Amino acid sequence: MDRLQAMQVFTRVVEAHSFGKAAESLGMPASSVTRIVKELETYLGVRLLQRTTRHLSLTPDGTLYYDHCRRLLSDIEMVEASFPGSAGRPRGKLRVDTTSSIARLFVLPAIKRFQETYPDVELILTSGDKTIDLVQEGVDCVIRAGVPQDSATLVARRVAGFEWVTCASPAYLAAYGEPRSLDDLKNHHAVGFISSRSGRSMHWTFVVDGEERAIRVPERITVNDTDAYVCSGLEGLGLIRAASYMVIPHLRSGALRQVLPELKAPTVPLSVMYPKNRQLSPTVRAFTDWFGQLMQALEPQWALSRPAMAAAAHAPSKKRVSSA
Repeated sequence: MDRLQAMQVFTRVVEAHSFGKAAESLGMPASSVTRIVKELETYLGVRLLQRTTRHLSLTPDGTLYYDHCRRLLSDIEMVEASFPGSAGRPRGKLRVDTTSSIARLFVLPAIKRFQETYPDVELILTSGDKTIDLVQEGVDCVIRAGVPQDSATLVARRVAGFEWVTCASPAYLAAYGEPRSLDDLKNHHAVGFISSRSGRSMHWTFVVDGEERAIRVPERITVNDTDAYVCSGLEGLGLIRAASYMVIPHLRSGALRQVLPELKAPTVPLSVMYPKNRQLSPTVRAFTDWFGQLMQALEPQWALSRPAMAAAAHAPSKKRVSSA
């Protein structure tokens, strides 16, 4: 029995709360994972896990062994990463989760450069707006927009910032008029966006006289995907309030027009997050550094320029471009 591999497999089972999920994240057959854990229990002479058809939990011996395994594996990673040989180079599978819009706009167009620099890394990129448990899902890091909520278990590295932009298509504004104040919004309708955290449609927050003010605009259609949200605005289905990096190309083309430009909201961070209790591996560090540098180069392109946006807001309508 390879004791180091057994410790890695056992730790992954505990963190995933599942033999099946652990096997999937490790790229191993589920039968092999089960066999390795059983052999480990036999070798140690204790039961590490209590198994039922629906539940998996640690025994007291399992809890003690898991704590030791986690520290030992973290120490091994740290020692290996300190040397310039193959152990310290980024390699192996890297699981990254992000939103579909960030994957489409930023990660995928530039990922060839990352692959050329780190040819031994196999990237597994998943996308979605829902909140996930990184440890349980076997994800190494996530890219998310917004203020991080789970600071107790995650490290959040800010790589960029953006502004919320309230806008609509020229066709919508021709039909319903342009709102000139927050009070005017009650006479309009918006495209709703379902929050992955609350499961409810999100309100809009503006800063008025130095204080934040939450606004709820009537909605006729609600979506849960950022690309679908911007597409709804382009189709004239209502006002939208989207990240500047998603709508500035459409503002510049005239497919969308900004409204209420004088009302700001707090700048929103774009962050890479990873579990706090893990030693940062060379592979995760390499991706985090690469993505951070990428965002630093791109961020000025979506920063709102008030004069430029004002000009775009009053520019003649142009043919709409696709948001796909």
